[in-house]
Amino acid sequence: MNNLDPNILSGFRLLDIIDILLVAIIIYYIYSLIKGTIAVNILIGVGLFYGIYLVVKQMEMRLLTEIFGGFISVGSIALIVVFQQEIRRFLIHIGKNISLRRKKFFWSFLNNKKTSQIDNGEQLKPIIDACRSMSRSRTGALLVFSRYFDEEYYQSSGEYIDAPVSKRLLESIFFKNSPLHDGAVVIVDFRVMTASCVLPLSDSEDLPPQFGLRHRAAIGVTEVSEAVAVIVSEETGEISFAKDGNINMNLSPEELEKILREEL
Repeated sequence: MNNLDPNILSGFRLLDIIDILLVAIIIYYIYSLIKGTIAVNILIGVGLFYGIYLVVKQMEMRLLTEIFGGFISVGSIALIVVFQQEIRRFLIHIGKNISLRRKKFFWSFLNNKKTSQIDNGEQLKPIIDACRSMSRSRTGALLVFSRYFDEEYYQSSGEYIDAPVSKRLLESIFFKNSPLHDGAVVIVDFRVMTASCVLPLSDSEDLPPQFGLRHRAAIGVTEVSEAVAVIVSEETGEISFAKDGNINMNLSPEELEKILREEL
């Protein structure tokens, strides 16, 4: 029983090992992106559908085989349509990692990181002061920090402003009687580009039930883009930070400043 063919591994190459490792990495990334979302249920349904097709084909049930086979023949296109958000998130995740490594190499090459952090701290001060003030007064707020301004996406769903960020401007926008307080403020290069933006809500099933629309919108926009978001809860005044679909809650203004220094 233990007699193994000595030639069984003769055709196994180093490239085959690399091939297996790359497939494992891709599967891991896909699983990490769809874990806890409705996409898992869709994937289970697709697997069940394909399993039924194999059963009816094996039993030579011609009519059902033709019906199921017709759906499977366009399966790749259907999967792209169904999983378009997950595919977009996967590609953004890969591009973000490459961009982050390139940026770290660039800054280490120029040895200018310390100066960048000093300038960042001065620009972050009005944002941190506004979050501290809104947290104390329990004023709900949602700030989205994007690397670039997508006019077709952000401007179409909000009011275009394009003004330097300031504590008074942010407090005025999110004042409860302000017509712009609902929705998100989008900040690009420390300029308030738009206010009252409508963002995509996260469809994750793992979110706590106490999360309102602001938290779900913050998680949703960071799932499908490179943006990061800051949330001030209207109910508790708690400050939270969202990135890559994950959220860090109950932050102090000092902790928020430290995170934004690194992210921006």
